Amino acid sequence: MAYGAHRSTLPPRPDLSLAHDCEVCLGWGTVVTRDGDHELCHMCQGVPPEDEGIVRADS
Repeated sequence: MAYGAHRSTLPPRPDLSLAHDCEVCLGWGTVVTRDGDHELCHMCQGVPPEDEGIVRADS
């Protein structure tokens, strides 16, 4: 029997025109975290890196 992850949220929608030549996400526009979540690529999608001193509400 196979078990899959039940996600209540959809993965983010990247701008693929920005991701075309990105070496970090290989053109996908998203990266997979260690927890298995999809996040927008910080290199090509213009997402600022998280500040280590800020506590996120969803953490």
